[in-house]
Amino acid sequence: MAQRLVRAGHDVIVWNRTASRAEPLAALGARVAASPREAGLAREVVISIVTDGPDVQEVLLGPDGAATEAAPGTLFVDMSTTAPASARTISAALQARGLRFVDAPVTGGDVGAQQGALSILAGGAAEDIERAMPAFGVMGRRVTHAGPVGAGQALKACNQVMAALNLVGVCEALSLAKTSGLDLNVVVEALSLGASGSWALQNLGPRIAAENFAPGFMVDLIQKDLRIVHDAAAAAGLDLKGVELAQSLFSDNQAHGEGRQGTQALWKAVARRNGRSA
Repeated sequence: MAQRLVRAGHDVIVWNRTASRAEPLAALGARVAASPREAGLAREVVISIVTDGPDVQEVLLGPDGAATEAAPGTLFVDMSTTAPASARTISAALQARGLRFVDAPVTGGDVGAQQGALSILAGGAAEDIERAMPAFGVMGRRVTHAGPVGAGQALKACNQVMAALNLVGVCEALSLAKTSGLDLNVVVEALSLGASGSWALQNLGPRIAAENFAPGFMVDLIQKDLRIVHDAAAAAGLDLKGVELAQSLFSDNQAHGEGRQGTQALWKAVARRNGRSA
């Protein structure tokens, strides 16, 4: 996402908690900050994308956070996936400092990020989302204004329910295909454009067929997202059995040391549940 901003000609300053990850961006011409505080200085828009709500709080509002010396009116756009309540808490803290905030989690995976084809799910004031559009237009193909701050995260939670359950369906279907003696690549190609087609089948189906379990998006991260979904469902009094199934399968991945593999490793959990090897 940052590479696309640099290549589009934006004046980009970057910072990463793992310094080596900023090196490819420096090679493209981005400036590398020594701290989040430095990254937030004299910026019109500050974009964060980290693991969870506490991480966002730290990089934005911590002792050396990006908001520490940001100019009044600076727009902060958090593209992490967090709980809606966390987004609202961070927004209130930033507004108390005279700063603006939009929560804008994304969907589309590593492929969407590379191609600038992400769907951006935004919560906040319409004028703030409009200010972010020059950056959004480089990173994504569709921007949805879901509502006030926190609504983007609520919409992302809905997305993660469908993403996880689509992947369960893909893995169970491919398990049936394998036991039926079918070529998994043929199955993926045949079904991708029919009624059963999905992003998971088109993008993760070929990786499963090739036994490629490198991330994209890690098991540990989808489990974090499903925890957010579970908490939201519990607060609303909803019983989401499909989410519980997905969590149990991903928990099996984690128990077998596969938490840092791509979510397509759920294929292995389905195989183990049926007493088979992947």
